[in-house]
Amino acid sequence: MTRGRTNIVITGASSGLGEGMAREFAAKGCNLGLCARRTDRLDELAAELRRSYPDITVVTKKLDVCDHNAVFETFGEFRAELGSLDRVIANAGLGKGQPIGTGYFEANRQTLETNVGGLLAQCEAAVEIFTEQRSGHLVVVSSVAAVRGMRGPVTAYAASKAAAASLAEGIRSQHHRGPITVTTLYPGYIESEMTGRAGKTPLMVDANTGAKALVSAIEKERPKAYVPWWPWTLLAQVLRFAPLGWVRKLS
Repeated sequence: MTRGRTNIVITGASSGLGEGMAREFAAKGCNLGLCARRTDRLDELAAELRRSYPDITVVTKKLDVCDHNAVFETFGEFRAELGSLDRVIANAGLGKGQPIGTGYFEANRQTLETNVGGLLAQCEAAVEIFTEQRSGHLVVVSSVAAVRGMRGPVTAYAASKAAAASLAEGIRSQHHRGPITVTTLYPGYIESEMTGRAGKTPLMVDANTGAKALVSAIEKERPKAYVPWWPWTLLAQVLRFAPLGWVRKLS
């Protein structure tokens, strides 16, 4: 879809996967609507992209996806300023959490509220616009953690990403015959602020490699994609049917 001046909205674009995808799409000549809670980092990124790619349009806005009314307003503003929205990448999310029952309900609640409630608002706003336009590509960023329930500090996060995958599939089913396309991304271990807090992790790829793999998967517009393709496409299937004792080792 990224032929010519495609207009792409990326939420959670101030760092991590969102920032990496913004750089990759800018290099491909796409116009960008970037939003996040941290506007200082967002504006620095936008200024860098405008200098490097003066022919593209980069619009930035402050957005907390838990402010649901603001999600609808912000997406509408992006559409008005860019002229149309060809693709929305629902990437904003939280990864914090603690084992269930250990007194950290608030952290787990915030993760679920952001990754499920905030995602629902993004999907609703995007699909409303796409329906009116009669075209559009919705990309939902889930995680390989969605494949099975995870223990310890990842429990709430994994549950939220399983909900994200189910939500995306439901929207895909609704629009099975078009004109709206829905892709669910299942990133594996990609270097970012979120994975950095987890310490040393096997099979981690650097942020640049991860961003390129994500953008490549998005542009194929397939229903589902594990990223990077190797080894996560295979490992996800192993995880799906592995005994719980094996799954514990990856949490």
